[in-house]
Amino acid sequence: MGVVGAGAMGAGIAEVAAAAGHRVVVLDVGAAALERGRAIVDASLAARVKRGTLTAEAAETIKTRLSFTPDIADLAPCPLVIEAIVEQTAAKAALLARLESVLAGDAVIASNTSSLPISGLATSLDRPDRFVGLHFFNPAPAMKLVEVVAGRASDPGLVSLLLELMKRWGKVPVAAADVPGFIVNRVARPYYAEGFLALGEGLNPAAIDHALKTAGGFRMGPLELADLIGHDVNFAVASSIYGAYAGKTRFRPQPAQQALVDAGRLGRKTGRGVFTAGEKPAVPLEPHAAPPQSLCFAPGPSALADAARQAGLNIVIDEKLTAGSIIIDGIALCQGDGRSAAALAAGDGRTRIMLDAARDFARTPTLVASLADPDDRAARAAFAGFAGALGRDALVLPDRPGGLVLRTLAQLANAAADAVADKVAGAEGIDAALVHGANHPQGPLAWARTTGADRVRAVLRHIADSTGDATYQPGEGWPE
Repeated sequence: MGVVGAGAMGAGIAEVAAAAGHRVVVLDVGAAALERGRAIVDASLAARVKRGTLTAEAAETIKTRLSFTPDIADLAPCPLVIEAIVEQTAAKAALLARLESVLAGDAVIASNTSSLPISGLATSLDRPDRFVGLHFFNPAPAMKLVEVVAGRASDPGLVSLLLELMKRWGKVPVAAADVPGFIVNRVARPYYAEGFLALGEGLNPAAIDHALKTAGGFRMGPLELADLIGHDVNFAVASSIYGAYAGKTRFRPQPAQQALVDAGRLGRKTGRGVFTAGEKPAVPLEPHAAPPQSLCFAPGPSALADAARQAGLNIVIDEKLTAGSIIIDGIALCQGDGRSAAALAAGDGRTRIMLDAARDFARTPTLVASLADPDDRAARAAFAGFAGALGRDALVLPDRPGGLVLRTLAQLANAAADAVADKVAGAEGIDAALVHGANHPQGPLAWARTTGADRVRAVLRHIADSTGDATYQPGEGWPE
């Protein structure tokens, strides 16, 4: 098989194919580009050997299957060629036409494009039925997801064949419709958007990332992740998808990120983005406080009640409390439902603490909350003492509808439901794509099912009503 483009992505795809047993011809222009590609593969294999996931002998065998060439004629025997060049329509179209003139009539050409329409690129081909999208994620040897994208003219049998081939390569392939952003670059947008929206509202950036990593369970926070990707790249993707969907509000780019781009603060590549490279920002956790003397829980299953028992605290079950409520030394805490803590307090006359969501309250190392009155020192101390007694950190964020973690998880589920409605992929495929292509700990629709789809939709409606922002209105396509 062949790979066109010896950059990080092309070299990674070539390594994956060679590791699966194929002889791989890597094409690029010029000796320097080809040497860089070879060096990328060598470094990746050396790292795998060092980690113990690959033997030195296996690494050498993989290298022997790779050849690097500047001559497109060397691709002629290849039944499959994947292009991984610059993300520009004109450049890809010109290359695809050249490939078709060199390859056999039944050869398959695939594009690794992350955003360009497969059907649009196919217009440069005489045999569009032999053309598909194979979107790998960087770094290709490590990331499991491959989005297999059929254009309007793609042979359905070819798509099935490539799904099976990607499985043999050790990947998790998901068939995706030929829509802007495919699955991951579309459905994952709210993760960044909610982080930058909170930043624009004045929330501490280290607190934003900490809440979503600990309570949300994500591997990286949205702000540090965007710093790593580069704000120029990340904001361009957001703007492209927003434009491609005619300004659909769910994909709205955030002014706080645009301000970073305008200021040249592009992230790690420039030494400064949201954060300064090399510095570890302090997270404004609450100081330790005295443990609670009395705890009342609402009836029903509660991971926090279980944790309190395990910590040796005496608890009382109060049948009069609404689900999710806790009384800490007489101070009422309730779980968020999409409204702000202040709105909840105005509604019931007693709520002083609103507990944000956690993906798993039994395991989260941090409890996140907001206060109906930011100057309520007693409520702040009660929350910190409660969290500390359970062996958890306490993080108090400014009050806003839906909090931060709940709002982000709910909006990710909303974007996933949109994708189901638009037939981008099925619910299981979307969840698999977010787990294996974006490193999410759980698919957004799986989280919604666990939480309760009706409850998540109610949360979204509350946020939409409280903010006046239609981006939070629940869309169609919600699986029950």
